[in-house]
Amino acid sequence: MYHRIVIKLGTSVLTGGTPRLDWPHMVDLARQCAALQAQGKDIIICSSGAVAAGRQRLGFPQLPATLPSKQLFAAVGQSWLMWNWERFFEIYDIHVGQMLLTRADTENRRRFLNARDTLQALLSYRVVPIINENDAVATEEIRVGDNDNLSALVAILAEADLLILLTDQPGLFTADPRTQPDAELIPEVRTIDETLRKLASGSGTSLGTGGMVTKLQAADAARRAGTDVVIAAGAAPDVIVRIAAGERVGTRFPALETPLENRKRWIFAGPKPSGVLVVDDGAARALRGNGRSLLPAGIIQVKGAFERADTVSIQSAGGQELARGIARYTSDDLARIQGCQSQEIEERLGYTYGPVAVHRNDLILV
Repeated sequence: MYHRIVIKLGTSVLTGGTPRLDWPHMVDLARQCAALQAQGKDIIICSSGAVAAGRQRLGFPQLPATLPSKQLFAAVGQSWLMWNWERFFEIYDIHVGQMLLTRADTENRRRFLNARDTLQALLSYRVVPIINENDAVATEEIRVGDNDNLSALVAILAEADLLILLTDQPGLFTADPRTQPDAELIPEVRTIDETLRKLASGSGTSLGTGGMVTKLQAADAARRAGTDVVIAAGAAPDVIVRIAAGERVGTRFPALETPLENRKRWIFAGPKPSGVLVVDDGAARALRGNGRSLLPAGIIQVKGAFERADTVSIQSAGGQELARGIARYTSDDLARIQGCQSQEIEERLGYTYGPVAVHRNDLILV
């Protein structure tokens, strides 16, 4: 049902509400992810828990409640957390790779593209990316602030089909179930309004930085980019496998639009094209008729000055605009490799960002 899945694991899920990381539960989470990868699915994990891991690793010292103290715990805990994820996934012969992100990595288009390329490379080698915010160095200006919203940014970055937000609650309720026993689970949400936000108001647990409010924010962002979102209890049996199979678990937020429509809106509503790539008839047919990427071999002229990740117009030799897309190379690079075969790129440039000038996932036909 889903192919690419982002799974956000909150601190409360990893600790079971205790001060310590719950190793057996983390092994079970790795088992579920391994089962999905064996089905051919791409799995990406956004793992909280670095600060909690750092406190545990250092023996729970009593430090001042300051940002440097939190960054200290995060610096110590992140490596230990990753080491444990590595050994748990190794049980299932799966490699993991660490990515530490800040908001700047998603807001700057060039860094966005670089981060996406790294994700794609990891997934192509069947490596499970494990992503966390770079708490050890992030300042207030560049922090995402919580891993709920970070996971939504990752889902957009990866063009994921599904975002699973696992927490210590079974989903979103009509009232706070911890204080009102008659509260009912909301199985599906199609409209996020002020009434719903009031239902979700709260500060979260003492161990994590997120509550249901941040999960609503994350769900709203991800569903607008074409990703289904589910909020569910991380302690529920086989919760990841069941959600991925389409079982009704927790609270589901259906996607509002497809990723293609979202990218089309971004490309056409964003900056005007910084340059023009003129292509030959063969490339024009491949773009229009076969949905192919634009290869350097099909480019006959490069106009304008632009950087990697800038928007460019793709035109026929007669001047007709065929498409717009995101350039994988600078204008100088493309001028040097235009007309050449993809395997010649590294020889001409001394490096390569891949075989295509504009990837079909970043290209919209006019």
